[in-house]
Amino acid sequence: MATLIFTALLAFINCLIFMPVADSNSVETKATKFFSSGHTNNWAVLVCTSRFWFNYRHVANVLSVYRSVKRLGIPDSHIVLMLADDMACNHRNPKPATVFSHKNMELNVYGDDVEVDYRGYEVTVENFLRVLTGRLPASTPRSKRLLSDDRSNILIYLTGHGGNGFLKFQDSEEISNVELADAFKQMWQKRRYNELLFIIDTCQGASMYERFYSPNIMALASSQVGEDSLSHQPDLAIGVHLMDRYTFYLLEFLEDIHPASQANMNDLFKVCPPSQCVSTPGHRTDLFLRDPGSVLITDFFGSVRKVEITREVLSLTTPTEETSTVTSDELIQFSRFTSLQQNYTVSPVPQTGSSCLEEHWLLRSVAEGNEKSETLSYVDQLPVAEIIHQKPKQKDWHPPDGFILGLWTLILLVFFKAYGIKQLKHIF
Repeated sequence: MATLIFTALLAFINCLIFMPVADSNSVETKATKFFSSGHTNNWAVLVCTSRFWFNYRHVANVLSVYRSVKRLGIPDSHIVLMLADDMACNHRNPKPATVFSHKNMELNVYGDDVEVDYRGYEVTVENFLRVLTGRLPASTPRSKRLLSDDRSNILIYLTGHGGNGFLKFQDSEEISNVELADAFKQMWQKRRYNELLFIIDTCQGASMYERFYSPNIMALASSQVGEDSLSHQPDLAIGVHLMDRYTFYLLEFLEDIHPASQANMNDLFKVCPPSQCVSTPGHRTDLFLRDPGSVLITDFFGSVRKVEITREVLSLTTPTEETSTVTSDELIQFSRFTSLQQNYTVSPVPQTGSSCLEEHWLLRSVAEGNEKSETLSYVDQLPVAEIIHQKPKQKDWHPPDGFILGLWTLILLVFFKAYGIKQLKHIF
């Protein structure tokens, strides 16, 4: 009996000693698992492989995707943008310094803050593969490098002209699906990505992902083998098509995505049915370890933010530094200096209290009829006539070629018919 009591007491003491350790290990394990997530940052490699004016749409494709990923939070420091030609500065462009993706000319996707990392003849197969694999010269600046790691989700978007198993670069060289698959394998072996989303908008695009064999790759294409990827949005003023069909409907889908959106990859697979694309978009998910339904769009198109929740109460005190006072004359000068078409009313606050607000002048702007316009989708935007307010410049009239010669011929024929050839002696 005494032995049994001693054994029970010993077991109870062991529980008291080791239970806190177990609980502590459990908490540490959960914390470690939370803060050591496999996905901590997003990158994007956006490539237009075509040059020449008639390939305007390919530049608009990649600039539109660039605009979307920036809007969803991926900074320029995590985007490698490669444009084989500069359509904004092309001498054929009737609207210099602009690139439009819709024929209503409402949205300039070139914008004022485009950072092109590889431009013109820098866009080659060699440079593209070097960016992916990280085999760049030591002198290459950070802005031209893909500085990803084993916790990076990478979006790779390609657009241009292609065929069965290849993609053209500048109409002078090609990259094959085998070369691309081997580059992704090197990236995996060098721990340069966690998950990779590959999107290609080109003819027979599905042939480019047939040879992939590296893990954690999801691929989408605008057309199957033997099919063409067709253009969209013809514009008579510019003289070319403005976008490709697959990218057009992809961007229409992305316009409804916000950083907190719960849309997943299964929704992305349905963005362009064959009735709209006039081709059969394809996708491949057998190499991807997760269910596409559990993969959010923002896992590749948006930013990644780590949020640490704490229950600790933080005391936020206002700084006691002296603030500079602003006089009404300075405010009036400032309002005159700015060219904003608003009415500013300056009202002093009595200096009777200890509040911070009572130590400053209030500057209130009253906008006159400036109502915030709703953001329209690509297919619902206004027609050209309602957006472009500038009247076309009146052209000087010039007679067509041969008009003067024909007019003189007509005058001579009428003269001969009326007076005959004998009357010519009175003229000459």
